[in-house]
Amino acid sequence: MALAEHIGKRLKGSEVIELVSDLGGGKTTFVRGLAKGIGSNDHVSSPTFTISNVYQGKQLTMHHFDFYRLHEAGIMREELEEVINDPRSVTVVEWANIVQAILPDNRLTIRITASGESSRHYDFYGSNRVRHLIEGLI
Repeated sequence: MALAEHIGKRLKGSEVIELVSDLGGGKTTFVRGLAKGIGSNDHVSSPTFTISNVYQGKQLTMHHFDFYRLHEAGIMREELEEVINDPRSVTVVEWANIVQAILPDNRLTIRITASGESSRHYDFYGSNRVRHLIEGLI
């Protein structure tokens, strides 16, 4: 959570973060840290059944999408496109395989791998546009 909080504090708006891991891999915990980093006091929960949750920070709004239960994006595709283009929002996407075509190339992809019962390994991939989020942290 501390790593995610540090990243959250660096968010400026219009960033897209893709979280990749197995079920129970720590994606929601990571989002809790991001939310804390943007100054949100909202309760963070997995949007597996609701598909999306919104968390209000001091300056930014974070939209958290989980496409695990969907076989096609449908109307959620339009909502995701709208949020991605909002300069005052940050977009976090889990299980993004069905929306890969609309995710920007300049996103930060974080692959979370369990390295023990309560420990995780993080791999970061992204363009120079999102490099500010992880500089000095890894």
